[in-house]
Amino acid sequence: MKQRDLELDTGLRAHLLEWDAARGDRTVILVHGFLDLAWSFRPTAERLAERFHVVAPDMRGHGDSARVGAGGYYHFMDYVADLASLVELVARPRVALVGHSMGGSIVSYTAGAFPGRFERVALLEGLGPPVDDGAIPERVAHWTAAWKRARARSPRGYDSIKEAAERLLSNDPLLDRGLALELAEHGTRLDDDERRRFKHDPLHLTRGPYPFRVDVAESFWRRIPCPVLLVDGTESSFAAMGAEAERRAACFQDARRVEISGAGHMIQRHQPLRLAEVLLDFLGD
Repeated sequence: MKQRDLELDTGLRAHLLEWDAARGDRTVILVHGFLDLAWSFRPTAERLAERFHVVAPDMRGHGDSARVGAGGYYHFMDYVADLASLVELVARPRVALVGHSMGGSIVSYTAGAFPGRFERVALLEGLGPPVDDGAIPERVAHWTAAWKRARARSPRGYDSIKEAAERLLSNDPLLDRGLALELAEHGTRLDDDERRRFKHDPLHLTRGPYPFRVDVAESFWRRIPCPVLLVDGTESSFAAMGAEAERRAACFQDARRVEISGAGHMIQRHQPLRLAEVLLDFLGD
């Protein structure tokens, strides 16, 4: 594995983890979710790299990738533009996309915007959240007020990597302690006050002005011609979506669903090797 930075067409610097850059004509790009980072995929990626060129980026404002500048925000389609640029800059001729949660939406929107560009798409808990019926004008009012608070907020500091890992474990009982320490090491920075803080931009903690729109998502999903794998964790709260998840899955032209036992929402953290086997089977030779 190697780490490197590159400048995307959107003007931001992206930090990547990359495996087996010399082999074959197939690239698998792994896209993490909200407040996560590329290292979350490390155990899964190492297994995939036995067969493919694998790239896992930190998305904008996460991990070691650049944050937006003054006056900027993290509007969803900006992530899509970043991923489209990344594909053109690093991918081999044959490309598969894998996305978790928010990353699943980024992946599916990109695949729908560029039908025919990708051979396979896998969405890990990636069919979007439940419908939010809140009024957009009210959301915009809250959003504008949240900017000042976010800019003034001092993120919580931790005395050590171990303490940061304990925070991750307290939020996710299914997370392996060793992986928690790894994520805490790479997901935090040491500030001038000798305390560690998670690297994501505090602006991510504001509620964006636009809710998830199922009709918009479905318009992208219907345009994806390649096979799509929908992966869910048996212990995930998203399982409660039931019939709504089935209805959304039916929007794809060619999709199948798989459940991974013992995994919650963070599938790549809870069952990384089982996930790798499921993906290898789906991606084929």
